Amino acid sequence: MTAQAKPANSLSFNLRLQIGAEGNFMLGPGKVALLTLINETGSLGEAAKRMEMSYMKAWSLVQTMKPLVALTRGGKSGGGAALTPLGQKALVLYRKMESDSRRACESSWKKLQLLLTDEAAAE
Repeated sequence: MTAQAKPANSLSFNLRLQIGAEGNFMLGPGKVALLTLINETGSLGEAAKRMEMSYMKAWSLVQTMKPLVALTRGGKSGGGAALTPLGQKALVLYRKMESDSRRACESSWKKLQLLLTDEAAAE
């Protein structure tokens, strides 16, 4: 039984930007998703819950991004999490890099789709 080629419209193109130094990634898709949810919810616990991640895993990730997130301890007034001004700027710039990268790859992506479609049709 031979595998059939997928039509061009089923092809997908996904970018995965990872920013880091010395093998340690400070920002990538997962951490950016966590930052986005912290920004939306004001809560590390809620952000972790929405990502279906343990609180401890989320807390551990935030520790690697300390200058980007400010955590306040719980208590009578409750705790919270918020992006610092640096975190806000980093999130905006990361999203811009994603957008810029996608736009820069658009022409080559279209050519690759055509190439793969033509090649699949020839088989």
